[in-house]
Amino acid sequence: MSVETITPEQNLTALALSEEEIFTAHEGGKLSVSSTVPLLNKRDLSIAYTPGVAEVSRAIHANPELARTHTWAERLVVVVSDGTAVLGLGDIGPSASLPVMEGKSALFKAFGDLDSIPLVLNTTIVDEIIETLVRLRPSFGAVNLEDISAPRCFELEERLIEALDCPVMHDDQHGTAVVVLAALTNAAKVTGRELEGLKVVVSGAGAAGIAVSEILLTAGVKDVVLLDSKGIINAERADLVADSGSVKARFAQRTNPRALSGGPAEALQGADVFIGVSSSKLAEEHLKLMNENSIVFALSNPDPEVLPEVAVKYAAVVATGRSDFPNQINNVLAFPGIFRGALDAGARRITPAMKIAAARAIAALAEEELSADYIVPSPLDPRVAPAVTAAVAAAAE
Repeated sequence: MSVETITPEQNLTALALSEEEIFTAHEGGKLSVSSTVPLLNKRDLSIAYTPGVAEVSRAIHANPELARTHTWAERLVVVVSDGTAVLGLGDIGPSASLPVMEGKSALFKAFGDLDSIPLVLNTTIVDEIIETLVRLRPSFGAVNLEDISAPRCFELEERLIEALDCPVMHDDQHGTAVVVLAALTNAAKVTGRELEGLKVVVSGAGAAGIAVSEILLTAGVKDVVLLDSKGIINAERADLVADSGSVKARFAQRTNPRALSGGPAEALQGADVFIGVSSSKLAEEHLKLMNENSIVFALSNPDPEVLPEVAVKYAAVVATGRSDFPNQINNVLAFPGIFRGALDAGARRITPAMKIAAARAIAALAEEELSADYIVPSPLDPRVAPAVTAAVAAAAE
């Protein structure tokens, strides 16, 4: 049978949050701009603004490289969304997505000490989003794509990386993937397995599922099986044969080495790992099909694919995306340090090697106290962002 889900109202009650508290905190937005120089007298104004600012503008006109050191642009991350895949809310549009993007920018500052602004766009057309960001390029130094629906997100990220000379990353894909790899690295150690030998089932072939599969393959995992709403992604599946150029069709050639077909039951028979990054539910009878001491990452928010109290009956290690259970797989462990490291190194791209380095840095921080209930550090651990920053910068160089 499918596991009963927790409603958003029950989730708020569990966290002792009230609607009044939440809405009061968000009233007027969560961001502001502050000056880094004093503005107390005429001399201050003359330095920060006219006439002094004209000297800096003239110098940048003569030597554009000075914009990197004498404006905030090269240290500014824009958080870009079209509001089509926001949290678990779906396509709610740019205005409704703005509170989420403000929160993301606040996290950049708190955890990565990077200035960031949200930029929500009233278009879902990939060409228009790219054109907008290319025209705005002088104003920022990196792009964090956020909450953009699949499969458009894949094309958008790929084309933006080519169009812009600065770091670009879709965090829903790669932030999730980095933290999953870190957690799985340590979960394998807890259960006495080697990462490369794991049989992994990834439920969900959207942005996160594809990126998780990609990073696991890059890290050396050889047996990854992807599930979507139609079942196992198989190179012989009729819809994928008909759409041979799709992202799913490409991954059908790279995953499922045992050529499995069918649905969750066939995929999970003898599997070591379940990674859920979709809204589908994991039936308890399917958990019984997995190998002993299995690993279950039920990462959908706010409702996991299976509740931890059910999963622990069969799994040795259980993780979710929520803060009220052990082993929270949270993107904030990754993205502030990844962007900070890339910008510190002057990198023009965020490479697979940089993502692997970030995952290893996160995993290493949990090694001393490693247990079934502690496979990644807390998102609030102050060591995380500096460690990820240093690892990413070293990989970039």
